[in-house]
Amino acid sequence: MQILFLEAAPTAQQVGGAGLLSMMIPMIIMIAVLYFLMIRPENKRKKEAEEMRNSLKVGDDITTIGGITGTICAVKEKTIVLETGADRVRIEFTKWAVSSKGTQEAEDTQDTSTDDKDKKEKKDKKK
Repeated sequence: MQILFLEAAPTAQQVGGAGLLSMMIPMIIMIAVLYFLMIRPENKRKKEAEEMRNSLKVGDDITTIGGITGTICAVKEKTIVLETGADRVRIEFTKWAVSSKGTQEAEDTQDTSTDDKDKKEKKDKKK
């Protein structure tokens, strides 16, 4: 007497479920990586910038997003008054326009030697 065990063929529902699960796992991993590499650091930078803007006080040197530098002479709820230059011009800005505390100095990327050469060439051409 032989007993044959026949395995039932997997149903379409079982096959589809396994395929769906195998497609969902990489998608979930990609979303998690996207969150930790892009979204989370951006939220952290926004929070730090907001804390910096809320901690502004009279006398701080700041740089605006437009590149204007100066000293804060008044702080209001949503705005600050900035004093710029030797002639003491006062300008009112919203707090979100503040880029950083302290003044940022522009980096000169060109060599001064090439600038000197250009000036000499222009003088020679004029003569």
